[in-house]
Amino acid sequence: MLQLAIKALVSGVLIAAASEIARRNPGWGGLVASLPLVSLLTMLWLWRDTGDAARIADLALSSTAFVIASLPAFVALALLLRRGLAIPWAILAFIALGFAGYLVMLWLGRKWGLPV
Repeated sequence: MLQLAIKALVSGVLIAAASEIARRNPGWGGLVASLPLVSLLTMLWLWRDTGDAARIADLALSSTAFVIASLPAFVALALLLRRGLAIPWAILAFIALGFAGYLVMLWLGRKWGLPV
């Protein structure tokens, strides 16, 4: 239980840091938010829990696939907000497009033999 609490605390600190940095400078906040810190921490926790390098390799490949799948949602969000769409609607579009991208990646990934 302590290990889960530590994982949650570290994750929360990363999210809080990214949002505070973004409040001051959106560019730097975007950089921090885009760093693969969560992926790296996940890989480290997975290594500690299993010691299985193949699982970490699969995690790295699937993370890459899903990052690619989510990129159109981020571009759409920025474009919709810049065109004046209200934030709640833009966020809903972001979620829908991201979900659609993930579904497409699940289908393509399985077809291509990726660990998704």
